[in-house]
Amino acid sequence: MPDFEQILYEQDGRVVTLTLNRPERLNAWTARMEEEFITALQFAARDDSVGCLVVTGAGRGFCAGADIGGWANQQNIEHAHERPPWTNTNVAKEASQGVPPALFDGKPVIAAINGPAVGVGLTMAMSCDIRIASERARFSARFVRVGLSPECGSTRNLAEVAGIEAALELALTGRIIEATDPLGRKLVSRVVPHDELMPAAYALAREIASGPGEAVWIAKKLIRRNSLEQNIRTVTDFEGLAIEQLRNEPAHREAVAAFGEKREPRFNG
Repeated sequence: MPDFEQILYEQDGRVVTLTLNRPERLNAWTARMEEEFITALQFAARDDSVGCLVVTGAGRGFCAGADIGGWANQQNIEHAHERPPWTNTNVAKEASQGVPPALFDGKPVIAAINGPAVGVGLTMAMSCDIRIASERARFSARFVRVGLSPECGSTRNLAEVAGIEAALELALTGRIIEATDPLGRKLVSRVVPHDELMPAAYALAREIASGPGEAVWIAKKLIRRNSLEQNIRTVTDFEGLAIEQLRNEPAHREAVAAFGEKREPRFNG
C-alpha cells in the first residue's frame, strides 16, 4: 500500500475508510491530498478484498474547500521539477482531471459528512454514491464567493442529486446551508445525530460489501451511466449485456445453489 501524508487508509473486513487528514485546516484540499486520494481509490479498486469505501474527515470538518496556499506550494514544487516520490505520471494526469471520474469508476463509496463540506469538499461529496450527514454538517458551493464558477463535475452532480432549482440556489448564492435545513436534506440520503454518523455509515458499507463484488460494481456502473441516458432501448441493451455476463459468474451460481439448499448465499469466499 502507498504511504500517505494527508489521508488515512484503513481497512476493516471488506470496508475501507479514507479519512481526509488535515484537521488543523478543516481538511482543506491540496494538490497532494488530491493525488493521494485518487491513488487510494485506484488501490482499492484493484483489491478484491475491498467491497465498499467510506470517506470522512478528521476532526471537526469534512473538507473546508481548496487550500489556496497548498496549491501555490505545489505549483512551486512542480516548477522546480521536484515531484514528490509518491506521485507518478498516470496519477498526476488523472488528478488534473479531478476526483469525480475516479469515484464514479471505482468501488461503491459512502460519504460520511461530519462537518463543513465547502467548495471542492461539497463537489467531492456529491461525487460519492451515497451521502450520510451528521447534524453538524454544513454545505456551501462557495465558488461564486471567490469569483469562480463550480467545477469538477459539480454543475452536473448538484443538479442530479438535489434537482436543478436547488442546485441553482446553491451555486448562484454560495450560501452556507445547514444539513438540517430543507435544502441541506436534499443533498444527502439522511441526516443523523453526530455520534451516530460513523456507525450508520459503516452499517451501510458492510451491507453493501457483503454482496457479490462484481454484481454490486456493475449495478453501480449501470445506474451511474443509465441515469442520464434518454434512449430506453440503450438502457435495456446495457442491462442485458450485464445480465448475460453475470449469469456466468460464480456469485450467481452460488446464489442459485443457496436458494435450492434453503440457506444464505456465501459470497466473497
